[in-house]
Amino acid sequence: MLPALSELLADAHVVALPMRVRFRGITTREAMVLRGPAGWTEFSPFVEYDDAEAAAWLRGAIDFGWTEHVPAAASVPVNATVPAIEPGAVAGLLARYPGCTTAKVKVAEPGTTIDDDVARVAEVRRVMGRAASVRVDANGLWTVDQAAEALERLAPYDLQYAEQPCRTVPELAALRSRIAGLGVPIAADESVRKASDPLAVARAGAADVLVVKAQPLGGITAALSVIESAGLPCVVSSALDTSVGLGMGAFLAAAAMSPGYAAGLGTAAMFEGDVTPDPLLPADGRIGVRRVDAAPSLVARFAALPARTAWWRSRLERVHALLAAAPTCS
Repeated sequence: MLPALSELLADAHVVALPMRVRFRGITTREAMVLRGPAGWTEFSPFVEYDDAEAAAWLRGAIDFGWTEHVPAAASVPVNATVPAIEPGAVAGLLARYPGCTTAKVKVAEPGTTIDDDVARVAEVRRVMGRAASVRVDANGLWTVDQAAEALERLAPYDLQYAEQPCRTVPELAALRSRIAGLGVPIAADESVRKASDPLAVARAGAADVLVVKAQPLGGITAALSVIESAGLPCVVSSALDTSVGLGMGAFLAAAAMSPGYAAGLGTAAMFEGDVTPDPLLPADGRIGVRRVDAAPSLVARFAALPARTAWWRSRLERVHALLAAAPTCS
């Protein structure tokens, strides 16, 4: 059942966490953390998402905050995340991910070139060594031709997979066929979490791996259903969550991660601060599977400006109304 709006807002707080480096074009991550009967949870769809898309994120927040979930493991392995930085900054950034043996490297960043991407991936491989797993993530920003050219140049660095190299499912299918001889698997992210049918990419044979995120898929319960139906290896990742939201992802990863893959849940290392004094930071290449409590002092320290808080509360009210109008949620 959908909690009343007043219940959601009773202990809801909007924070603005400063980031160490620009990522996804932002330097500050806004999020709403709120407390339900099962514990703290998070509602943090990116600000450019419309209310219809944000509705799944609110279902995810409610699922975690109003449902008891039992951890299936004490910890999960996580990857380091390398934004579109200069090669000279790679070693220092990777040092924030102690023990991690997998790295996800952002590529196709607007304003950069394939040469920049190759140099960044080459430096990650040099610093981490040949035994490490290296992934690249283009966020759907390449055309099929651009992706084929880029992956041909990146393939010698032994990629674990290329995440969302193109935007659409037909493009992913065409690319997967075109680069079949390169030995670079294709992973789908946006084609899962932003799709009206998250299983379409699997049915189309357009991906080798699915990247799943708890909030955008409607929470742990809904995401587990997608993973079970997909029949493909799955990697659980974050959406630049606070440590509260990372806890949600950790519960999902413990229940559903495919062996041999690290989760993309080490992103607390990208923030200058968090809502807890004990954030889910990587240690020995892993994070714990636990619920995280937001600390009042840190919620106050990183509180968003009043106008932004009002914007988020209004957004929550509108999205709650959408869920209330849906027969399965009212």
